[in-house]
Amino acid sequence: MKLYTKPGACSTGVHIALQWTAEPFEVEVLDGASMKAPDFLAINPAGAVPALVDGDFVLTQNAAIMGYLADTRPQARLAGDGSPRQRAEATRWLAFVNSDLHPAFKPMFAPARYSGEESHHAALKAAALTAVRGLMETADRRLADRDWLACFRSYADPYFYMTLRWADRTGVDLSGLDNIAAFGARMEADPGVQAALKAESLD
Repeated sequence: MKLYTKPGACSTGVHIALQWTAEPFEVEVLDGASMKAPDFLAINPAGAVPALVDGDFVLTQNAAIMGYLADTRPQARLAGDGSPRQRAEATRWLAFVNSDLHPAFKPMFAPARYSGEESHHAALKAAALTAVRGLMETADRRLADRDWLACFRSYADPYFYMTLRWADRTGVDLSGLDNIAAFGARMEADPGVQAALKAESLD
């Protein structure tokens, strides 16, 4: 398998999950320019990461790649013990990050996508800060009596960890969310997380 990633993007979460499989893989770290270059556009015409190449199979979209890793490398237990309930629990929290939390950041990253009026951008960002804080409070409550979102370490956790890094970068107020802080510390002490961050020059 070969992963195409951009430092600090959601693709770094896939990179961490690949590290957790303890199976060999290749990684190519891209920047904004190389994501739009012809070589990469031949792999993913959308010019976006992550992209995973496994032989003649090319897969995009974070959630789909996470599921594929869980199915092809079951020993890593990225979706739990193989039971339908554990798979569903891991997928529920992956969906929370992918469908609720990640999109909530977008007005902060690119407010012009939501309004062409620059005077609206500050209000869009402020609303996004409030929305992300609310979702983080949901995650903090979830982590009150467990170490991982799904009760076991799963493919939801690396993706969620990346949103914590985005929150730090964008100024989201995480004060008082002690369970999230403990989760972040666990992730940053993890050798697989450290290896992925180092490979992407994020350490």
